[in-house]
Amino acid sequence: MNQELRNIGKLVSVFGLKGEVLLQHQLGRKTSLQGLHLIFLETKKDEWLPHFLEWTRVKNEREIFLKLEGIDSKEKARGLIQKEVWLSEEDFSKYAGKRAPISLVGYLVIDQGRELGKILEVIEQAHQVLGRLEIENKEVLVPIHQEFLKRIDRRKKLVELELPAGLLDIYLK
Repeated sequence: MNQELRNIGKLVSVFGLKGEVLLQHQLGRKTSLQGLHLIFLETKKDEWLPHFLEWTRVKNEREIFLKLEGIDSKEKARGLIQKEVWLSEEDFSKYAGKRAPISLVGYLVIDQGRELGKILEVIEQAHQVLGRLEIENKEVLVPIHQEFLKRIDRRKKLVELELPAGLLDIYLK
């Protein structure tokens, strides 16, 4: 993952006849992205193309209509559906809610005093939030759930957990 870009969601559908698309985001607050001029779409793994915004409009708490420069038909817009949307780190900090789970990317996870690694990705599911880490060159998903969460230190960028016994063994054996 590019450390200078932050994933905020993906384009989920085409809207209208002039190439508008619907962004489903995880910014943790209702926003129109007003003032944002540039987004990046992941075209292939670890390859991003910049796209300039013509306009944006809020649909609801987690969705925004976007009109991208140069995308002027429904057909062109269809080619963008399911593409991941990324913002620069600077733009991300302007638009993401401070308490949004997605803002935990880059935080160091500590389980009962043991440093596990930094959160590489936050996966929001209906009833839980998972942090994706890499431990011993293996992908590990840890629940960031009230039951296991001891403390989040936003100043030091730390997440302290008390994970259930044996959870990490599932991934590391």
